[in-house]
Amino acid sequence: MINWTELGEWATAFMVVISGALTGHYAAEGMNAVQWAGAICAVLGSVTLAVGVRIWPAQQKARAQRARD
Repeated sequence: MINWTELGEWATAFMVVISGALTGHYAAEGMNAVQWAGAICAVLGSVTLAVGVRIWPAQQKARAQRARD
């Protein structure tokens, strides 16, 4: 059975793949500087979100372990 953590990880990975694919598709058609800046922000934002989703539980566990010690 899938839990919320796994769903979040898969959803953010999907977002990274889709934003990269769309960026590549539109780059092949030709983009101006403003469109490139927007595409870079979209890809970096989705990667940041994906990393944040994966790191967040580890920080919570570390904080709980420090509180116990």
